[in-house]
Amino acid sequence: MTLRFGLLVFPNVQLLDLAGPYDAFSAVPGAEVHVVGRTLERVPCSNGLMFQPATTYGTCPQLDVLCVPGGGGVNALLQDEEVLGFIRTQAEGAHYVTSVCTGSLLLGAAGLLEGKRATSHWNALDFLTHFGATAVEERVVQDGKLITAGGVTSGIDFGLTVIGELMGQTEAETVQLSLEYAPAPPFHSGTPAEASPEVLAAARQRLLPS
Repeated sequence: MTLRFGLLVFPNVQLLDLAGPYDAFSAVPGAEVHVVGRTLERVPCSNGLMFQPATTYGTCPQLDVLCVPGGGGVNALLQDEEVLGFIRTQAEGAHYVTSVCTGSLLLGAAGLLEGKRATSHWNALDFLTHFGATAVEERVVQDGKLITAGGVTSGIDFGLTVIGELMGQTEAETVQLSLEYAPAPPFHSGTPAEASPEVLAAARQRLLPS
């Protein structure tokens, strides 16, 4: 059986939110990985790199795994019924409905987080409660068919988690080894709890909407 993964793309999507799970999913033998846009026009991510959607909301097949990445472009979509309608429709038939970073806010806006445990980027966790979710400060959080990941780099952990759920630990570990995913960061400031007050303040300032 062919597994169909789909990742939403939109202006100012966070590059690694999409690219991390994309690399993991595309390493699964025989998998289809669809980059889904509003149109087939190229879309700029948050650092200016352009993505080329391969399918649109109207032509996308039913997905086994729907993944909604985050980024600065999420805010503009929180009341966009075309995007939210696509998410709701795909969610009905998907085995897993997932997000990375602030993509979980779009799942919330689509009404999919009510009564669920979920996570997001540390700077956006508080917003999850507005959608009826229980905010959980973890790298990857699963609640039934809902799987949400924390900020940016957690998308790789998330991708491997999804592969493990669908195909077992051996396949997930094989993909992990293929990607040589063995994190050993040079600094220990990757979470608010680890960062110094100065670094945390600088990061919060940098993450303010421009």
